[in-house]
Formats: sequence, C-alpha cells, structure tokens
Amino acid sequence: MPSPFPGMDPWLEAEGVFPNLHENLIVRLQEAINAVLPERYVATVKNRVGIDDKQRREPDVNVFGPDRPDGAGGGAAVATLARSGLLAVAPEPSPEPREEPYLEIVAGDGERLVTAVEVLSRSNKTSGDGGRAAYQQKQTEFRLGGVNLVEIDLLRGGRHTTAASAARLRAAAGAYDYHVCVTAAGDPGRVFVAPIGLADRLPAVPIPLDPDDEPVTVDLQPLLDRSYDAGRYRRLARYAGPPDPPLTPEQQAWAEGVLREKGLLP
Repeated sequence: MPSPFPGMDPWLEAEGVFPNLHENLIVRLQEAINAVLPERYVATVKNRVGIDDKQRREPDVNVFGPDRPDGAGGGAAVATLARSGLLAVAPEPSPEPREEPYLEIVAGDGERLVTAVEVLSRSNKTSGDGGRAAYQQKQTEFRLGGVNLVEIDLLRGGRHTTAASAARLRAAAGAYDYHVCVTAAGDPGRVFVAPIGLADRLPAVPIPLDPDDEPVTVDLQPLLDRSYDAGRYRRLARYAGPPDPPLTPEQQAWAEGVLREKGLLP
C-alpha cells in the first residue's frame, strides 16, 4: 500500500527512518531518470564520504582479545614502547565514516559530468558536524564547474541549504514545507524552485542536460510511493505520536484525519 499522504509523509522525516528512505529514493531516481535519458547520457550513483565527529565508534572488543600476545600486530616499535615505562593511554574513538549517495548524469564516455541530482539528507542541513559545509562546498563546485544541479529537500527540519536563497524563496512562494531547487548550468545566477506544501502531491521535475538537449522530466510522487511500499515504512513510521519535527496544530489535525481515514489511527 502506498503512503497514506498525497505527498510527503512527515513521519518519514524521523532520524531512524529518513536515512533509509534517502537511499531508497536515490535508487528509484536513478531508474526513473535512466528510463527517459537520451542514449548518450547515463545516471550513476556516487557516494560522498565524510566524517561525522558526533558518531564515534568504540573498537570491537574482539580486536583486543585475551589470547593476543603483548605487542602483537604492532611490530617491534609497539613492543619496545610497552617495555619502556611510557604510559599506555587509549586514543579517542574513531569517527564514524558517513557516506551519502547522490546521482550524477554523465555524457559521452562517462567522464563528463552534466547534472548532479541530490536528495538532501539530515546531515546536509545540520550545522557543526561538517556535513552541511561539505555539501555546500560541493554545491559551489557544481555551479562554478558548469554542472546542472537538482536539489530535492523533503525535510522540514534543519537549516536551509539549497542554492535558492531562503528569504527570496519565502518572498516568492510564501509558506512551504518542502521544495525542489533546480540550477541550470547556462544560467547559474538564477534558480528555479517548486515549493511544496504538506498536502501537495510531489511534483514532476525537469532534469536539465546539455544546453542543446531538452530536459527530461521525472515524476517524484510515484517514486516516493514505491519507496514507501518497498521499504515497508508503514511498520517503521510511529503514527501514534507526533512527527519529528512537529507539525503546526492545523497540520497535525489534518494529518491525523488522513491517518484515520486510511485506518492507521483509531
């Protein structure tokens, strides 16, 4: 059964759910884009790798099992240090590597990047852990490198991060909950935005290619609906409580009405 909501399901924004939805959507976007791309283009999944200092992983205790002899695995230097009288102090736990998939549309032999398609993650919109800064650096590289950029923001929380100015977006669109931002390489001084309200169906988005080729269009709503089914998010979404971040009272009342109509709330 598809998502109970006509557009984005706000319960899927939860920390324990959205990362999986993010990956699911990237895969379905790749399939949908490749199905309509001209022959000389191909959409591929890439991973942006970073370090999340907030998620540090303690080493597995099995690495230092009781049967391992002193200095084993460290060579003569470790053995000498152990006998020297220097104090052995445990290092800081290693930061957890963070991988975030996104799409690249490449042309010709695959070496020329034409368009990047991003589904923003929670990390992309969070200051202080490096994820937002790394994303914005890549965003700037795309613009300066003459690469088209499509940004899909399905998160109400976090800081505004897409190439569209938050103030100008609000001035032009009024209130919105989600949005899609498209930057065409031929006109980097201007961005095109589709504002999306909570009750709105997700839009069909033009994906720009080279200047001489017409953009291809991908309908986001069926991709979200298929992801909802494939990921079994009905079992993961905590519909009994409020979503995170919370909705306005009016939105909460509307959302609960939708869930009751679909038999997901008593």
